[in-house]
Amino acid sequence: MTETRLNERAVIRISATDGTEDISGFLQGLVTQDMQFVLSGTPQWAALLTAQGKVLFDFFLWADGRDILIDCEKDHAEALVKRLKLYRLRRKIGIEVDEGLSVHWSRDASGQPADPRLAEIGYRWIAHNDSGTGSVDAAYKAHRLALGVTEGQDELGSDKTLWLECNAAELKGVSFTKGCYVGQENTARMNYRQKVNRRLVVVPIAQADEKRQRIAYPDLGLSIEHRRVDDITDLDLPDWLETALAKQPE
Repeated sequence: MTETRLNERAVIRISATDGTEDISGFLQGLVTQDMQFVLSGTPQWAALLTAQGKVLFDFFLWADGRDILIDCEKDHAEALVKRLKLYRLRRKIGIEVDEGLSVHWSRDASGQPADPRLAEIGYRWIAHNDSGTGSVDAAYKAHRLALGVTEGQDELGSDKTLWLECNAAELKGVSFTKGCYVGQENTARMNYRQKVNRRLVVVPIAQADEKRQRIAYPDLGLSIEHRRVDDITDLDLPDWLETALAKQPE
């Protein structure tokens, strides 16, 4: 079987320790995505923000019965667990990394869920761990960035970038109808004004601006940059972003 595992991802399980807590309700007031759309086989991309609307963690939400699984960066999984536990207070909710599960990805995997951001990214799913250490992390990153899609703290930053500047609206990572959540006020205001002044973009290294650079991938010939919209008009942008910028009022 062709390898599909993403070894740089981890899975956090959030569950009711006494069987009575509403896990979706707990997350509804925290994350950018509307939890009513997190259904079995229908993952949603979302984030946990600061009160000012800057992204701290981005991740995928999965329904697993009454539990919710969070598909997140492995290097920052424990930090995300710790952050979520701050909001738990005395509620009987378990929040732990599930070592028995792994995240998988393939560009062609009939029957698996499509990436909720862009169908062109491919398919991702969660499965029980098996033996072996192979991964497709490098292939996944190269394909994702070729489509202009950024993710993770190296690219988005932590408490550095407003969520809408991460192209969250265009990549379906935010609900504007769900009501309050952490960082909602500033995010909603930006959307109402229909003016996002800066964007995260994937730039060929030949066109890189180190002052605006978040991270460079020399092996891929790419630079991830936080640029003003006025400074990206001459770039070869992905269709989904070019279409969004064309609709933005002057």
